[in-house]
Amino acid sequence: MSVTDLLLEGVNLMFLGMGMVFVFLTILVIAMNGMSRLARAITGPEVHETPSKPVAAPKATGEEGELVAVISAAISRFRSNKK
Repeated sequence: MSVTDLLLEGVNLMFLGMGMVFVFLTILVIAMNGMSRLARAITGPEVHETPSKPVAAPKATGEEGELVAVISAAISRFRSNKK
């Protein structure tokens, strides 16, 4: 076998492999879409409930406020020492 024949055989094998992967991935996408439609048909439409009143974040009190102040002071001191 000549080098040209070997290269042509390699190119043919490459296209065959790439074609098989493409076909497999196409079948996989089609199957996933089909299963998604089936799952939606079985479960019915989704219902999203929105809360009637937004929940406020709790305010810092006592020890939490002091902890926030200590952490803020430590961060500002660390940043001032880097300069």
